[in-house]
Amino acid sequence: MCARRHFPTNARETSLKEQGVWPVAGVDEAGRGALAGPVVAGAVVADWCLELPWYNEVRDSKQLTASQRERLFALISRDALAVGVGITGSGDIDSAGIVAATRKAMYAALDSLAVRPEFVLVDWMVLPQLRVRQEGIVKGDSRCLSIACASIVAKVTRDRIMAELDRQHPGYDFARHKGYGTADHLSFLAGRGACPEHRRSFKPVRMVEGGLL
Repeated sequence: MCARRHFPTNARETSLKEQGVWPVAGVDEAGRGALAGPVVAGAVVADWCLELPWYNEVRDSKQLTASQRERLFALISRDALAVGVGITGSGDIDSAGIVAATRKAMYAALDSLAVRPEFVLVDWMVLPQLRVRQEGIVKGDSRCLSIACASIVAKVTRDRIMAELDRQHPGYDFARHKGYGTADHLSFLAGRGACPEHRRSFKPVRMVEGGLL
């Protein structure tokens, strides 16, 4: 029997393996609440019962520093059986809505995995079109090791994308606030107007476009 870990734990993954359900993938997203840039999903398949020393360092990506995330991203990429990424851009977010766009990114992340999971653990939501068994877990990124690893993959990938968008669209400081609605971002948005990477279906951007901010 695999040992349970400090929080986030491998308890759910271990339980599934003991039932003969394996491999297991964790899926999470980054950027769902941002005003600009894509929503990015990460998917990770690993042997969650291995006693790798860095497992104890894994947390929800929001609880880690940028340097901690980068280090763990490299370790996940090295030691996982498969890592997948899915990206849905701001145009698709505006046309389909953020929930559908988030699911689209998650499907793409799972489709890109080199190892096909038999079960998927998803942070918060469920994926109606998924053809394997799944479980949506509230606060999964702080409870399940696989989902926490996926959250790190998604966050690091998206942060790198936002740094590149900062170079393509200077003046918004995307590299620092990552497209979220900080006071500085709203000030830049009001002064410069929206760029092609802004989500025009989101209220603060709509207000700028309508001259209300």
